[in-house]
Amino acid sequence: MKIEKCTMLEYDEIVKDIVDFWGSDRTLHLHHPYLIYEFGNTAFVIKEQGQAIAYLFGFYSQTESLAYVHLLGVREKYQRQGLGELLYENFINIAKSKGIAKIKAITTASNAKSIAFHKTRIGMTLLGQPNEAGVNVVRDYSGANKHVVVFEKRIDK
Repeated sequence: MKIEKCTMLEYDEIVKDIVDFWGSDRTLHLHHPYLIYEFGNTAFVIKEQGQAIAYLFGFYSQTESLAYVHLLGVREKYQRQGLGELLYENFINIAKSKGIAKIKAITTASNAKSIAFHKTRIGMTLLGQPNEAGVNVVRDYSGANKHVVVFEKRIDK
């Protein structure tokens, strides 16, 4: 499958069909056009027959040698076909070409599907300490009393 840079046309389609990618609109507030306008070099899409079926929106840190995956979405009927891994591999290869040392992503402690994907498919580690459910979280990472799962992986080796 071919990975392309995401345009506003695909972005609009993704936002319109957000439930098909995420099962709900819970992440809609995380999608913003600046991800295409200002970070378009790290916004990718996979299409089939002209339809966006998977996407990754990321960017490079301004404070450390890090590439951050902000959003990764795959339409429900295309999940478990390796598209998320393909998008990550593409993003990692581009980050490596820029001399970036590691990648990072976050999710909620209740998102078992995302945690499993990042650990087993991408090989990322969870930072932080176990919460009451035994899931490693970084306390206050997303603000006061907003503890989240923070994934990290070195890519410069």
